[in-house]
Amino acid sequence: MKSFRKELFVNLPTRRGFINLTPQVEVCLRESRIQEGLCLVNPMHITASVFINDNESGLHHDYEVFLEKIAPHAPINQYRHNDTGEDNADAHIKRQLMGREVVVAVTEGRLDFGTWEQIFYAEFDGRRRKRVLVKIIGE
Repeated sequence: MKSFRKELFVNLPTRRGFINLTPQVEVCLRESRIQEGLCLVNPMHITASVFINDNESGLHHDYEVFLEKIAPHAPINQYRHNDTGEDNADAHIKRQLMGREVVVAVTEGRLDFGTWEQIFYAEFDGRRRKRVLVKIIGE
């Protein structure tokens, strides 16, 4: 069995946003030369998420509205975590709701997606450089 590891870097200029990582993950898969296996994609930060869904701007807007209703950023004093001097408690909660990582099957050297599926990075406390781990194992 082979193993491949690569870190991708993201830096959103805004506090929140979504990035389609599918093209970068496909490059990693080609570099790995793995034909059959599994591909893990994981944000290496506790205020970000990776998820799979449709690449449709209306859906991303709906996520933003939904998450802000469930865990609004302001007022920041509503969260005990922010008593430490932070202002990102909502980002931790949003990450928990959206999930930590995704695993995609690799079949015949390709990501084995369903119709419309793509991999997205969700940032909830941006404005600085963050890492995303791509780990591929297989034959």
